[in-house]
Amino acid sequence: MGTYYNPGNKGFQKILHSEYVDKTGLIALINQTIGTTGMLTCISRPRRFGKSYAAKMLCAYYDCSCDSRALFDDKEIAGTEGYLKHLNQYNVINLDITGFVSEATTMDLPLLNVPNMIADAVYRELTESYPELEGKSLGDAMIDCVEKSGKKFVFIIDEWDALIREAKGDRAVQKKYLNFLRGWFKNSSFTPRVVAAAYMTGILPIKKDGSQSAISDFIEYSILDPGGFAAYTGFTEGEVRRLCASYGMNFEDARKWYDGYDFSDIGPVYNPYSVMLAMRKRKFGSYWQKTSAAESLMTYINMDFEGLQEIVSRLISGEEIEVDTDDFENDFETFKSRDDVLTLLIHLGYLTWNEEDGTVRIPNEEVRGEFRKILKGTNASRKWMELISRSRRLLEDTIAGNGEAAAKAIEAIHDTQYAPTFYNNEQALRYVIKFAYIAAVDQYLKVEELPSGKGIADVVYLPKRNSMLPALVVELKWNKTSEGAIRQITEKNYPAVLEGYGGEVVMAGINYDVEKKVHSCLIERIRKH
Repeated sequence: MGTYYNPGNKGFQKILHSEYVDKTGLIALINQTIGTTGMLTCISRPRRFGKSYAAKMLCAYYDCSCDSRALFDDKEIAGTEGYLKHLNQYNVINLDITGFVSEATTMDLPLLNVPNMIADAVYRELTESYPELEGKSLGDAMIDCVEKSGKKFVFIIDEWDALIREAKGDRAVQKKYLNFLRGWFKNSSFTPRVVAAAYMTGILPIKKDGSQSAISDFIEYSILDPGGFAAYTGFTEGEVRRLCASYGMNFEDARKWYDGYDFSDIGPVYNPYSVMLAMRKRKFGSYWQKTSAAESLMTYINMDFEGLQEIVSRLISGEEIEVDTDDFENDFETFKSRDDVLTLLIHLGYLTWNEEDGTVRIPNEEVRGEFRKILKGTNASRKWMELISRSRRLLEDTIAGNGEAAAKAIEAIHDTQYAPTFYNNEQALRYVIKFAYIAAVDQYLKVEELPSGKGIADVVYLPKRNSMLPALVVELKWNKTSEGAIRQITEKNYPAVLEGYGGEVVMAGINYDVEKKVHSCLIERIRKH
């Protein structure tokens, strides 16, 4: 068994020795492609969404140099058509492109050498198994290997886009690498004779060459459109419920921290890396971003294409924003609009995509924490810092009970370029209020539409643990009175829903008078015991 040629099943064995969520159903989808025109599959996902686990699983299943039946007989794949037909029946080429990029960097070699390094590594192991092939080109050696063994190759390439990402802006490196891949997967004299199937994974979809994919025969399943692979993008809600039950962890907390990547066919999808760490550590928190090698959010946001900082501010405040994802060129350097930057953030996992209405939002508490850091960042623009400063003053005035100052602050923030442009109903007012209190996301755990015995409050901010700040309950009225808003809070008994919270509660009733075009704010304070 080699490292790149027929690596065996030990990698998957190690995975099975820990808590394993059965994702072997993915194999059946790849089995369906073997021997068809759809035999080339490219899966793109954010970091830490199980791509490498899937690669090791596929190696164990297809590799003809080992017997993996004991690893799969009790898994989902065993009940599918073609299970035994394809089990351990192929030569396998297994590549993790990050390893080659790292080796080139460590050895101080130009990245232009990486495609040759990949070819040399595969050739070396192939000729160790078949010494008689030495002296032939890699392509001819692989063709002869198929003829001698009677088995075609399954290519499993993890982090395929690592070189594209590392060599951003270097067209010569990218071109050489893409041509290298075309030699395997878009070569009429090689591909049909050698390739049974290919499974590539990466963060980004395949780099575009003009308006088309640079390796156009691959069928792509991205985080924007995972198709039948949606259930294997991360953990499903049912899988997370079972894990929480097994580890004695609260499912609702898991939902708050790691949910948010929703697909129409299967519902919510959770970040598997973070979920498993939370289970093992018995503590919910931010784990994924601490390991992410993605560039700083602020690097992209500071580009400020077409008011990008405004858009990000609205996302932080809780809005969903329309995005056109079609023109993104699947790289880290070609940005023509704010939509391109936002699309990149979807692929990186910082935003989640709703295909049905074409909008994005911040998915969960784990990712929201990264955006909160922006509010504290020293690299933020002057306009951004002015917005945060105004929002903090609004929060201070609200807590102090200064309704007149709070109303003026809301009007000032509404008049900024950052606020939503529409303003024609109570929902619009709600967006503005959430936006105005943007600074609160750093000091409070925001809960929207908090249920009570008789109704819902528009926005509720609960102070973080050990905070000295009061809870904040906001009720909104459109063309009525702030007194009526306060009365509605009292009548609906909103503060009673703050069960378990002992401390002060600030109740703010905010009204917008359409005719006068002014806001009013009435603030009352109570103490819960």
